[in-house]
Amino acid sequence: MKIITKNTDYAIRALCAIAKDNIIISASKIAKKEKIPLPYLHRVLNKLKKEKIIESKEGKNGGVKLVKEPSDIKVSDMVRLFQGEIQISQCIFRKNLCPNRKKCLLRKKLKKIENSLIKELDKITIETLTKDREEK
Repeated sequence: MKIITKNTDYAIRALCAIAKDNIIISASKIAKKEKIPLPYLHRVLNKLKKEKIIESKEGKNGGVKLVKEPSDIKVSDMVRLFQGEIQISQCIFRKNLCPNRKKCLLRKKLKKIENSLIKELDKITIETLTKDREEK
């Protein structure tokens, strides 16, 4: 089980790089700075653009910049965007919902953990990550 996948990680790192100076920055600069393969980064940036989190400018001085405030971009939103809903267990048995799902004692405990995880991820924003990075 992965809580944060590669695409989500790349998106968060790219957003932090963009937010750092809040100016237009090229994808190649982000890729080099964050050590993200450029083809992956392009896919991630296209998704962020489609969701109106960033905007892009074409041309010689082109690149991307944030549309949303860094304080409004939560890690939990990035997880949902790139991975879907945050789930520890899907309660799937042979491609069908588990018949014991409503009475399952483990599921109740896992749901509590999921809810706690979501609350914690909601507290982490691109702004807080960027500030943490600057303090190091």
